[in-house]
Amino acid sequence: MHNPTWQRSSFCGGGGNNCIEVAASENQIAIRESSQPNIALAIHKSALHAFFLGVKAGVFDSLAR
Repeated sequence: MHNPTWQRSSFCGGGGNNCIEVAASENQIAIRESSQPNIALAIHKSALHAFFLGVKAGVFDSLAR
């Protein structure tokens, strides 16, 4: 991804370095932590969509406890 436009959630609050940021290209979504902006994970959009469906279904609830 060349020169991505990063977005962060309005829920991050204060704009500090404790946010997850995302950027999109035609087929991929890149994800990074604002505290480590030089490290990003690129994920195919269909894989991320499947992950979001799992999150909505509660599949990963035990990981957030």
